[in-house]
Amino acid sequence: MSTKKQLLATLLILIGAILLIYTMIEEQSSVYFKIFGVIFLMIGLFRATRVWVDDNKKIEDEE
Repeated sequence: MSTKKQLLATLLILIGAILLIYTMIEEQSSVYFKIFGVIFLMIGLFRATRVWVDDNKKIEDEE
């Protein structure tokens, strides 16, 4: 289950990064691409850090 969460977080980060890079390359890009890029990036980072914290707690409990 954790692997699926990590994959989803990674995909959201990649989609956000691609949208932001696209807006930097393209001169006439819409502001909505920037907004959605930042939103996807932030949601992906939030989900990734939650997964990392949960994994870290499991490792500490095992020790």
